[in-house]
Amino acid sequence: MKFSLSWLLDHLQTSADLTRITDTLSAIGLEVESVENRGPALAPFLIARIRDAAPHPNADRLQVCTVELGGDKTATVVCGAPNARAGLPVVFAPPGTFIPASGITLKVGEIRGVQSEGMLVSERELGLGEDHNGIIELEDDAPIGTPFAAWAGLDDPVVEIAITPNRGDALSIRGIARDLAAAGLGALKPWAPPPIAGKFCTIGWKIVSKEACPWVVGRTIHNVSNPPSPAWLQRRLIAIGLRPINALVDITNYFTYDIGRPLHAYDADQIVGGTLKLRGGDPMGETFTALGGRKIAIAEDDLVVADAEKVLGLAGVIGGEDSGCTEATTNVFLECALFDPIQIGQTGRRHQVNTDARARFERGLDQALLARALDAATHMIVQICGGEPSEITSAGAEPRWRRQASLRFDRLKTLGGSDITPDQACKILADLGFEAGTRDEHQVTVTVPSWRNDVAHSSAPDQAGVIDSAIAEKAAIGAAEIEPEVDLIEEVLRIAGIDNVPPVSLPPISAVPGAAINFGQKTASIARRALATRGFAECVSFTFMAAHDAARFGTIDDAMRVQNPIAADLDCLRPTPLASIALAAARNAARGYGQVALFEVGPGFNAYGQTPMASGLRAGSAPRHWQGSTESPDAFAAKADLFALLATLGVPMDALSVTADAPAYYHPGQSGVVRQGPKTVLGRFGMLHPELAEAIGIDGDVCAFELFLDAINEPKRRRRAPADLPALQPITRDFAFVVDGATPADAVLRAARGADRALITAVTLFDVYTGENVPDGQKSLGVEVTLQPRERTLTDEDIDAACTRIIDSVTRATGATLR
Repeated sequence: MKFSLSWLLDHLQTSADLTRITDTLSAIGLEVESVENRGPALAPFLIARIRDAAPHPNADRLQVCTVELGGDKTATVVCGAPNARAGLPVVFAPPGTFIPASGITLKVGEIRGVQSEGMLVSERELGLGEDHNGIIELEDDAPIGTPFAAWAGLDDPVVEIAITPNRGDALSIRGIARDLAAAGLGALKPWAPPPIAGKFCTIGWKIVSKEACPWVVGRTIHNVSNPPSPAWLQRRLIAIGLRPINALVDITNYFTYDIGRPLHAYDADQIVGGTLKLRGGDPMGETFTALGGRKIAIAEDDLVVADAEKVLGLAGVIGGEDSGCTEATTNVFLECALFDPIQIGQTGRRHQVNTDARARFERGLDQALLARALDAATHMIVQICGGEPSEITSAGAEPRWRRQASLRFDRLKTLGGSDITPDQACKILADLGFEAGTRDEHQVTVTVPSWRNDVAHSSAPDQAGVIDSAIAEKAAIGAAEIEPEVDLIEEVLRIAGIDNVPPVSLPPISAVPGAAINFGQKTASIARRALATRGFAECVSFTFMAAHDAARFGTIDDAMRVQNPIAADLDCLRPTPLASIALAAARNAARGYGQVALFEVGPGFNAYGQTPMASGLRAGSAPRHWQGSTESPDAFAAKADLFALLATLGVPMDALSVTADAPAYYHPGQSGVVRQGPKTVLGRFGMLHPELAEAIGIDGDVCAFELFLDAINEPKRRRRAPADLPALQPITRDFAFVVDGATPADAVLRAARGADRALITAVTLFDVYTGENVPDGQKSLGVEVTLQPRERTLTDEDIDAACTRIIDSVTRATGATLR
């Protein structure tokens, strides 16, 4: 974004010099990239007048000009420009002047026998343009002998700043002046163009795509002339790198930079029909010729401005060559619209067209400025080009842009790290255009101005008491997406000066490096090693699988389906790694390797995310060999594998319990769930359901287990206690309890252990018996209890009392009787 200092002062009342202005711009987030002042380089060039021009005696295309330099001073110049003539005000370069375009320094010289004491220069030689067809022609009232740069305003510094994508309001000179005024560099001058009462109405609007264009206004101006722009307007445009074209086009470019409001001028005589349409591209295809002669193929998703016959332009991006204003234009139609930023950005990228209008529309414009901008541009057109304006024609309506945001004053310190007072914060917000609402000692609520599209929406109602549907939808998603307060904090800190926020040192770096892996990674590594030592072979498989296979191992949610799978049979995330190794066991069995022991450590998935798991599987009957093992996989083998893994991971085994609520892919009578406490599920084990094993192609018995690694808690760091080595000999006593056949043995063991935790150190099950002398539907459990005395040897009375407590505890808990 470029602007000249004099242009900035049209909006900012200040006494600050250029250095202070540029320093302040960088301090408030509008980073200055360059400052260019051509005044010193152009200072030697003077305004002069050709008194007479005579043909060169020795050259047909040269003239010998006598040039008046002011007062009685004259100079003789040999000139080859075709427009050099007597009475013409020109720009004169005396000897010793450096010419920017050619890089030479002038000297008094002799050309074909005639002495030349200087040079009459063109626009290109001064670096002001590309015109080199003749020397610069000045107005008749140009003051002779005056430095040209000062008279033409070329000693006006030009500043270029970098604009972040969220600051569409800073792509206007008035927006920059507003920020500088808020930062204390003066006052923002008022800007309120008077409304224009039109006398007729000709061209109207019709919005077909209302999502892409919520509001558009326009006005016809009859009987205009379209000469070159006045010198002051051309100088301002040239200073910021724009090429003057004609008055109507230059005026629209002027307001694009002045107030950040892109306008477009159509030659009204080239518009067919009385209505302009804002619509999408024709699905059958259409093209138009853009300004500059480029042909563009309109896409169906583009937004175009069209009359009854043809496309006149890509809305908000670039106009068409056929409807553009030329020197022959006598009736002009002025457009001022509000377009959807996303639509404009996508259209611009699709066609690779970058324009000043696109840069502003895709960042968001002032949603309340349309009518005032149209009036301001109309005033200037009438003043420069003449003409008679019509009434304003419009379609759509002004969006409900009013929204509120609140700032808690203490957050300026806790989040922003600044000691800005509430009064200072409120003044900064007011200077930036935020209208103050309610305020108390803790916070202030403000109305966000129409030009600040970067400040987030809140769920506060607008003036009509209606919450915008898009805002309400965001509010329903969650407050984390709606943070208007942080935007206000940013504005206050930015204007107060980020450099004024006191620096805070980062925490010192410890001399001892942190752990290379976290607890979860360490647990997974230990699990791999422990399972490998128990004879398992590790698998590393895809986390994808066919949806019908995944459904056998759990519920499949839509969130687990892959929208763009790499293969047709990998269209779903697996619920558990057990599904992958079960299919691997089936493939091994199909190839003659039925006896396998496989494990995998990896994620299982559900509708809420993924869970790290360690799963193992044993399949196949015992080998037919007299030296081989005679054991086949069963639920107790899976339980032994799982409990060995838990013990290796440091889980306190005494706190574990087993319940019979394993998932449906386990055998309902030969499976269990391992819990730590009543709620924490550590894993599950058992025989795979026979129907599942048959469905995936495994013959024979299959046992498996699953461990949820994230359920393993990191042990608390404590001082290692000394080894527990009692000096007294332990005592064991055996009990046989008769219980209901459905009673789990674990309930008996826990009841016995809880009878006296200080004395009892171990309780183990050594026998399960059913049959003779045991009633039907019941079973006898043989339990060994270890008593460990610590202070003295136990007497018979002590042992009998402990046994009584054990029997009573088991009887109360399970209804068992002593056999």
